[in-house]
Amino acid sequence: MAKHIGIVACSAEGASLCYRSICQEGAHLMGKYSHPEITMHTHPLSEYIRYIEVGDWDGVANLMSSSAEKVARAGADFAICPDNTIHQAYDQAVEKSPIPWLHIAEVVAAEAKRKKYKCLGVLGTRWLMEGPVYPAKLAASELPHMIPEPEDRARINEIIFTELVEGRFTYESRDYFAKAIDRLKNRGCDAVVLGCTEIPLLVTPETSLLPTLDSTRLLAKAALKIAIEEESR
Repeated sequence: MAKHIGIVACSAEGASLCYRSICQEGAHLMGKYSHPEITMHTHPLSEYIRYIEVGDWDGVANLMSSSAEKVARAGADFAICPDNTIHQAYDQAVEKSPIPWLHIAEVVAAEAKRKKYKCLGVLGTRWLMEGPVYPAKLAASELPHMIPEPEDRARINEIIFTELVEGRFTYESRDYFAKAIDRLKNRGCDAVVLGCTEIPLLVTPETSLLPTLDSTRLLAKAALKIAIEEESR
């Protein structure tokens, strides 16, 4: 039997994309209509934001741990979190977790190494772009990275929280992201991390001037690989 995947969700759009991706890819690998068991739990995004805005990462970790306990009780063998920003509380959450987790930035770094990229641009919320989640994991893989300039960081963060998490995807915002990615390209980046799980719903490989590392779908594929590896033996 394939392993049971637990999804510790945060925002609806990113979690939905991750869930759909597991189901769609599962059908390709396991047969028509097939995928591993999946259980998802999420606290309201408002609860996460309340802690994130004041830098209370222990509070964020407690929410993540609460979700992990719920999916574990439902039978999940391991957990993933399709939200890059709250990975800042990953270590605290894992310490309290009854099941193992898969780290989204480690998955992205592994794919970047596989594709031999030399310098990554990182896009996401301001907490993600300015925080430790990707610097630590990319440094461990000896991958240099850059983040957008302050003006771009502010506008990207605004688009995420006023549009993307609410399922709004506009031409104007897509164009802004394209220009921000072009600026990263001009600074020497040869690929860009879509480090907010909603960004891939706006930015596609066709609209990006750099190759994209879609953190949401990469995490889904990595979870699926773990889930079915036992079955394939």
